Amino acid sequence: MDMYQEIILDHSKNPQNAGLREPFEAEVHHVNTSCGDEVTVRVHVDLSTTPPTIADVSYDAMGCSISTASTSVMTEETIGHDADEVAGTLAEMKKMLTSRGQHAGDEELIGDGVAFAGVSQYPARVKCALLGWTALTDALARTGVDITNGENA
Repeated sequence: MDMYQEIILDHSKNPQNAGLREPFEAEVHHVNTSCGDEVTVRVHVDLSTTPPTIADVSYDAMGCSISTASTSVMTEETIGHDADEVAGTLAEMKKMLTSRGQHAGDEELIGDGVAFAGVSQYPARVKCALLGWTALTDALARTGVDITNGENA
C-alpha cells in the first residue's frame, strides 16, 4: 500500500507530460462538478496507422493529487500506444475504479494505474481518478477514434 501511495504522490508532485503541446487534433476541457477539479487535454493522433496510434497527449490540470496523478499516469499508459491498446487500458481502469475494492487491476494493462485501486473504495474520489481518462476519451472521439468500444474510424 505504501508503494502505491508513493506512486500517486510522485505523479502528483512530478506530473508527466503536463503542459499543453502542439501539434494536436483535438482539445477538450472537463470539470468534475462534485469537487472542482479541472483538466484540459490535447491529443495528437496518427490516423495513418491501423488502428490509429496516440502520438501525444498533453494536459493542463488543476485539482487534487488523485486527479493530477491519474492524468499523469494516463499519459504514460497511452502515448505511443494504438487505439485498441488504449481501449483495453481504459476498460481495465474503469473496471478497477468502479469495483469498490473487488478488482485490484491488471498491472500488465494499466501499469502504475494499479496504484489507484484503493480509490475504488471511495466513490466520491472515483470521478477524480477518471477525470483525465474521460477527457482523453472525449478528445479522441473528436478525432474519430472511439476507445469506448474498440471500433476506430
